Amino acid sequence: MDTVNRLVKEKPVVIFSKSSCCMSHSIKSLICGFGANPTVYELDRIPNGQQIERALVQQGCQPSVPAVFIGQKLIGGERQVMSLHVQNQLIPLLIDAGALWI
Repeated sequence: MDTVNRLVKEKPVVIFSKSSCCMSHSIKSLICGFGANPTVYELDRIPNGQQIERALVQQGCQPSVPAVFIGQKLIGGERQVMSLHVQNQLIPLLIDAGALWI
């Protein structure tokens, strides 16, 4: 978990993803579509990806990707992000985290 905390520290939006995951791609596209520039870690392309994936599962991410952190807080996966979007709560979170300016 220390690795995950270190990777999300001081970054407004972090997405843990896998290059082959269509839901990860959709969530990245959604957040980028608002004008945010998330930091993306493709777990299948980085050396310690399996270790990070285990840490995400320990934090409650099921499935492990996509795992979205906004303002250093775990938001969750695609269901949680889409739920926030439908409830018009995603953009305010991005603004509060400093990922968007209006």
